[in-house]
Amino acid sequence: MANPRGKRRIAWADMPPSATAGHPAARAREAQRSGPSAGAPGWLAVGKAGEIRTTPAPIRRARTRPARPCTAAESQAPRRFNKNDNKLRVAARSGTCSPAPNRRACRPSPEISRTSRRARHSFATRAATSGAAPRSSTAAPFGKRASKGVGSGRRAGSLNSQQPGGMALPARLPILWRMFDDIPANLTRIRARIEAATREAGRAPGSAQLVAVSKANPAAALRAALIAGQRLFGENRVQEAAGKFPELRAEYPQLRLHIIGPLQSNKARDAVRLADVIETLDRPKLALALAEAMQKEGRRPDLLIQVNTGAEPQKAGILPAEADAFITLCRATHALPVTGLMCIPPAEEDPGPHFDMLAELARKHELNTLSMGMSGDFETAIRHGATHVRVGSAIFGARAPL
Repeated sequence: MANPRGKRRIAWADMPPSATAGHPAARAREAQRSGPSAGAPGWLAVGKAGEIRTTPAPIRRARTRPARPCTAAESQAPRRFNKNDNKLRVAARSGTCSPAPNRRACRPSPEISRTSRRARHSFATRAATSGAAPRSSTAAPFGKRASKGVGSGRRAGSLNSQQPGGMALPARLPILWRMFDDIPANLTRIRARIEAATREAGRAPGSAQLVAVSKANPAAALRAALIAGQRLFGENRVQEAAGKFPELRAEYPQLRLHIIGPLQSNKARDAVRLADVIETLDRPKLALALAEAMQKEGRRPDLLIQVNTGAEPQKAGILPAEADAFITLCRATHALPVTGLMCIPPAEEDPGPHFDMLAELARKHELNTLSMGMSGDFETAIRHGATHVRVGSAIFGARAPL
């Protein structure tokens, strides 16, 4: 390649001996071989007028300050590069501490960088085509770390990194499925307890249905319950249900969804579009929103009115003193399909009187559905006439605190 200044560069070894004998460049090369820069490549520049001069390649060295004695804190520090300080390197044996070398001075040449990247890319390509290599890190030249066996930037154990029909699934996958292995057994135990409580109450078999509360559980947990035969589920949030149930409903058309959490008026149309039963109708504004949503969507899911039997200020639900007027408003004014009542008794009180209050209110208004009783008291609720019991933690396990 032509030199911009009109010179061309040739290697010293290519020069004939007659051209170098006795020349000062020959003595310079001999000094270079035996001096501190021995081994460095030497080059000659030939000028236009035939002059010959040596131009030894510069040697890049790390610029460091003189070593100093370690302090007491540095002597006890772990003998590795301190990422937090980014200035000191602890000497394990000499007892002296020196600043870290200048990264710019230690930067590899472009040829070495290209070679290293090429080698890492070829290794990652071979690993991706032949099988998943174990994730490890090795020190690349000049202190940089190069990841091996990960060509796409994803973790080797990530489920997203596994292609269908390609590499073998990671060993961690069976652990994920074992998390839901106890759901079929839990369903069997809960169903047996419901049947026993129904017999003890002298009621017909099947008169109390199980609503599996699947809130805060992934779709895989619901699928395990569906495989075990469960078809009735309850969700607190409309947004969460919308992310799980449309796909599951396509596989299991008999699936039925109850919305059992507080419902906002602006989510009324989504709830009408998605749910089969809405159990938390508790105020006139929501009644109006549901009536308008049913007219727009052309669907009329069953509605249950939530009654705050304990008059707890932190809980949703219509107060018992206002329940009669509210039921009449929903059925007569808005023509809503109200089929029953729902309640959540205070946790620190005996639930029996609250269940009796709700059952009496339902008989007064000729409502047939009573959704009451949860994991801790559903057997008591069945004895007081519950037609639906909402059980979650006894089936899916305790939920992590939010």
